[in-house]
Amino acid sequence: YLGSHGFCLELALRPGEQHSASETDFNLQRIVPMAQRLSAAGPKAPILVRLDSGFDSARLMRELHACNQAGSPRVDWLIKWNPRSTDVHALAATLQAQATTKWDTPRSGKRVTSWEQAVTLEGVEQPVRRVFRLTERTIDKRGQQLIEPQLTLEGWTTSLAPHLDGAAIIALYADHGTHEQFHAEFKTDLDLTRLPSGKFDTNYLVCQLAALAMDILRLMGQRGLLGPDAPVRHAAKRRRIKTVMQELIYRAGRLIAHGRRCILGLGANDRAAKAFTRLHSELLAPAT
Repeated sequence: YLGSHGFCLELALRPGEQHSASETDFNLQRIVPMAQRLSAAGPKAPILVRLDSGFDSARLMRELHACNQAGSPRVDWLIKWNPRSTDVHALAATLQAQATTKWDTPRSGKRVTSWEQAVTLEGVEQPVRRVFRLTERTIDKRGQQLIEPQLTLEGWTTSLAPHLDGAAIIALYADHGTHEQFHAEFKTDLDLTRLPSGKFDTNYLVCQLAALAMDILRLMGQRGLLGPDAPVRHAAKRRRIKTVMQELIYRAGRLIAHGRRCILGLGANDRAAKAFTRLHSELLAPAT
């Protein structure tokens, strides 16, 4: 999904037993250049690839680094670190013994510390660092005191410039939840929670067509439901796919044949009639 509006660049349907990072490098070879071409043709903004801990792989980072070619928009990455077999209690004891460790206490019974560490990756020349955050809880969020402290270790590997501190890196990844909303819209709003066929290739084709439909509906929502003539709703940067279908697709109307012409009659009191008419006129206008 590209940008903050959630345009779908590609979907990879895989068997359930296949790991999420398997064959992802082949997807990146297609997706990242596509995003670079779109960025070069539009806002000319740098690209940040944000992935969860299932994609914490040096091989994928080398693949992303290889996309930084001369004349193309810069590609950085922000990947959630997988702690794997890290001894969290031993690490917490080491930090506790160090006088330089700075702890923040957002509430009673909870303290947090963060730090950075340089990472060396074979085949990657640009600087890479890892931001860590250790959270210690002696009282849970309900006020219950814990017999033993609860430790949570998190990390994020990134190639972003050093002027973005650890707090900014963590905040950038926190917006990954919006990505999950995009995928939820794809499954629920397009009614693809369960795929229709028992054949893998058929379901793959359905997903590709659904991705195209999602992008078309997203464009319709951005062009038709955010203007001054749009139905009165709360302020937002985008509209859900379900909202776009309710306002611009599922419409009560009547097809009238009169004077050798076919006229689509819409309700005079329809709150989305102006937005629908404007968007329809824009789609009929010849491209310039």
